[in-house]
Amino acid sequence: MTLPLLSIPMRHFLEVARSGSVNQAAARLFVASSAVSRQIAKLEDSLGTPLFERHARGMALTAAGERLAAHLRNAQIDIEQVIEQVRDLGGQSARRIRMACTEGFAGHFMPLVMRSFESANPGCQLELHVGSPDGVSSLLARGETDIALKYVVAPEPGLKIEHSATAPVYAVLRPDHPLARQRVVSVADAVRYPLAVGDKGVTARQLFDQACSLQGLQYRALFVSNFSSVLLPLLRTPDVMLSGLVTVMHLIDDGTVVARPFAEAPLQQRQLQVLALEGRTLPPLAQDFVRHLVAAIASAGRRKLGRAQASGATKKEISPGR
Repeated sequence: MTLPLLSIPMRHFLEVARSGSVNQAAARLFVASSAVSRQIAKLEDSLGTPLFERHARGMALTAAGERLAAHLRNAQIDIEQVIEQVRDLGGQSARRIRMACTEGFAGHFMPLVMRSFESANPGCQLELHVGSPDGVSSLLARGETDIALKYVVAPEPGLKIEHSATAPVYAVLRPDHPLARQRVVSVADAVRYPLAVGDKGVTARQLFDQACSLQGLQYRALFVSNFSSVLLPLLRTPDVMLSGLVTVMHLIDDGTVVARPFAEAPLQQRQLQVLALEGRTLPPLAQDFVRHLVAAIASAGRRKLGRAQASGATKKEISPGR
């Protein structure tokens, strides 16, 4: 939604901050690039400080620009909430909740959470955007989503933690895998087998690589993808896949896979976080959804990790549609 209550220079500034490009901002605003540049210069002159660093590849916010952009985004969200509330009084609002999550939560966990919440709150509208870890954070920072769910290994400025839970990296195995008979596995155990891992932007891969580096271990991955939904159907004995528990809990429940924690500390140092934009108060329905989501996360954390089977036992196939 465009925010007409903002001055033209402020609106142009916010669009350049979103896109990182004068040309892209101009296209979205349906004005000439020179007009956007003039408005940005006018705003910087009035404030007495540069808001952007100009680079060949685009515009990057200065510290002052970051602060102004954060304030304007919060102002925009607050006004949108008031508009939603006014429409609600007239019976026109669909009571929308915008969410974003990384891919590992999207295949099974979030659809169950969304369906159960909608069943308890008829008439609400639930929107889910699935993206990379950085992409999910960017959506939240730009005010384009209300709630984000992702794995985190370090605090992120500008984001407020609504809930945080320990989310270790697990070795995911077929039930007849030799390591499935162990309660805990080591990184040295895992690298002896073919590995299915996320790409270097995935937190499980980052922590696994850190643990390998600390022990002087090397490995060659058999399969690499930023999507767990690609890796899961590829999993066979004797493969080992790196994953969070929530991503595979439905497969553990039906006996298709088991999960075993790693012994090494780096692989325990990950958090599953529900995030919102700092400085923003979520509307009541979104707060209700956060509580519903937190309860589902807690329930997932109490799941059993699966039982090993004897080698040669009947194997279930992992359907790509799960």
